Amino acid sequence: MGVYYEVMPKSIHDWILSQQVFWVATAPLSSDGHVNVSPKGGQYFGLVNERTFWYMDLSGSGNETISHLYEPGNGRITVMFNAFDGPPKIVRLWGKGRVLENGTPQFEEFVAKHCVNTLPGTRSIIIIDIHQAGSSCGFSVPFFDFKEHRQVLNDILAKKEEKFKAGNEEESMDRYWAYKNAWSVDQLPGMKRGLAAAETEKVQPIKKMVGPSAPKEYRKPPSSSIMEGRILLVAILSFVAGVLFAIYGSELTGALRVPKQPSRLANRS
Repeated sequence: MGVYYEVMPKSIHDWILSQQVFWVATAPLSSDGHVNVSPKGGQYFGLVNERTFWYMDLSGSGNETISHLYEPGNGRITVMFNAFDGPPKIVRLWGKGRVLENGTPQFEEFVAKHCVNTLPGTRSIIIIDIHQAGSSCGFSVPFFDFKEHRQVLNDILAKKEEKFKAGNEEESMDRYWAYKNAWSVDQLPGMKRGLAAAETEKVQPIKKMVGPSAPKEYRKPPSSSIMEGRILLVAILSFVAGVLFAIYGSELTGALRVPKQPSRLANRS
């Protein structure tokens, strides 16, 4: 039977921290966009408090989560854990996600404050502000014995960093992010460092989808000048509305006032 919580109880909090793997699900706002589910393994996650979950986002060929969280008006994310041993249990965390990209002050501040040991190729810290947690039975989830975490990705990224530090510019993470992490499969903009590197170093991004269902063009993020123009327009309209109300407020209020109807009880006397 499902149980829902606005604030995670300590029993769920402790159980989450003992897990070895979890799944992250996000989706674009567009109805023709693609829902993404990503497995995350290793001990690279934690809970700041009963409403805040985080995980270290290592580099990979996809970047759907980042793109969906960056999409204006989006940010929806669900994290799911399930028990492979012991009593059956499934826990889901629903919330809004934030991206702290590697190299930003926000990233550095979080890593220092929470003593996070970042690995080579760490591209971001994902923060989830939880507004609902839920647990369910998990009776049909099979038993599996945990053996060990794979080190393949960690080794690849460590060697890549080593080659870059030795002078091979082609092995820079920024170039990798420009090639594979600058755009989503729906061609939504992804990592900001990847987009910047693609422009400065002239890196052509990989085409991630083929066939008739593949997007035909990149969905460019709104430029800062456009956003500033929209904000200015809203400010001007708000100012004009305030002036008009100050001048004609009493007349508008009188025109909109509903005439008082005579009491029906009084008419009966």
